[in-house]
Amino acid sequence: QVQLVESGGGLVQAGGSLRLSCAASGLTFSNYAMGWFRQAPGKEREFVAAISWSGLRTSYADSVKGRFTISRDNAKNTVYLQMNNLSPEDTAVYYCAATRSAYYSDYTEKNRYSYWGQGTQVTVSS
Repeated sequence: QVQLVESGGGLVQAGGSLRLSCAASGLTFSNYAMGWFRQAPGKEREFVAAISWSGLRTSYADSVKGRFTISRDNAKNTVYLQMNNLSPEDTAVYYCAATRSAYYSDYTEKNRYSYWGQGTQVTVSS
């Protein structure tokens, strides 16, 4: 059974930082590209960042470029999202997801992901 478990969310002041982790089990982690998505109340779930299975290719939403960094450790079956200079607009539930797609263009599409975590809340106060 595949499980993706996010952690590291919480309450932080604007300008602060958080590091999210997503631990994967039940799948061959190094065969999957991994993505982070977020969903704010009343809004659609949106792409945040993604990383290829090797870690050599990454993709970011324009809204987080230069502030967020995605990385992975295949030995630990874990993907990370380092979030710096947070703003209230970053407040959302953050989800990690896994895709077998080898196409870089698929990384931003949530319907290309097969497995999802339960999400972790990130709240940024002004």
